Amino acid sequence: MLEISEWFRVLAETSGINLTIVYDAYDRERMVRGFFNTILLSGICLVLSIVIGVVGAWLQGSSLKWTRRIVSGYIQLFRNTPPLVQMYFFFFALGALMPRMQNEWGIMEPILSNWHWAIISLSFFAGAFNVEIFRSGIEAVPKATVEAAKSLGYTRLQAYRHVVLPLALRVCLPALNNNLVNLVKTTTLAYAIAVPEMLYVANQIWSDSLNVPEMMTFLLFAYVGLLALLVWVMNRWERSLRLPGFGS
Repeated sequence: MLEISEWFRVLAETSGINLTIVYDAYDRERMVRGFFNTILLSGICLVLSIVIGVVGAWLQGSSLKWTRRIVSGYIQLFRNTPPLVQMYFFFFALGALMPRMQNEWGIMEPILSNWHWAIISLSFFAGAFNVEIFRSGIEAVPKATVEAAKSLGYTRLQAYRHVVLPLALRVCLPALNNNLVNLVKTTTLAYAIAVPEMLYVANQIWSDSLNVPEMMTFLLFAYVGLLALLVWVMNRWERSLRLPGFGS
């Protein structure tokens, strides 16, 4: 490891290719933390957006008119406004209205941090698309299948959980895969409210070391690798759930 670090230090001195994240321990530690923060932020938002999509799709079939209207309004609001504007609204507008509490140093700070607002904003943004994705899958399930489940004594919720949702998931997985990939890419917007993910950390490093091209190249390949892994996992999941003659 020391030999590799020294080689990159010499490379920076001789060619100007300055990858401080390899030979500088402080920059390397910052970037590793940023990388895992990106994974953590992406993972939490992926799970929450799927939960929002599943619950929202079920509520869209409610017999209560106002429930359907509220879900529809939520979808229209978050699908038709830029995600960065949403994040700023949550952090600066709603965040200013939140109560404050004293931290361990005696400083008053909001009860919800920039991390919390980034998770809330990104989850609601992707969740709005997931609601429509799951709804399309539900509508693809034959009505006879739903009626058969009800005839066996299933309630609407039980039929949704045990019959409709598993079949709908097989239909909507390709679209869900695409939306989750977009969500991981959208996590870079958390940079705007100082969440220390990869882009934010990279900006700090290139501000200190003036190595913008190197850091942007690293970010490109880091996100390609991260998203390639996500796509591979989703494709494996899709193949494992495939049923002959259904959803293909």
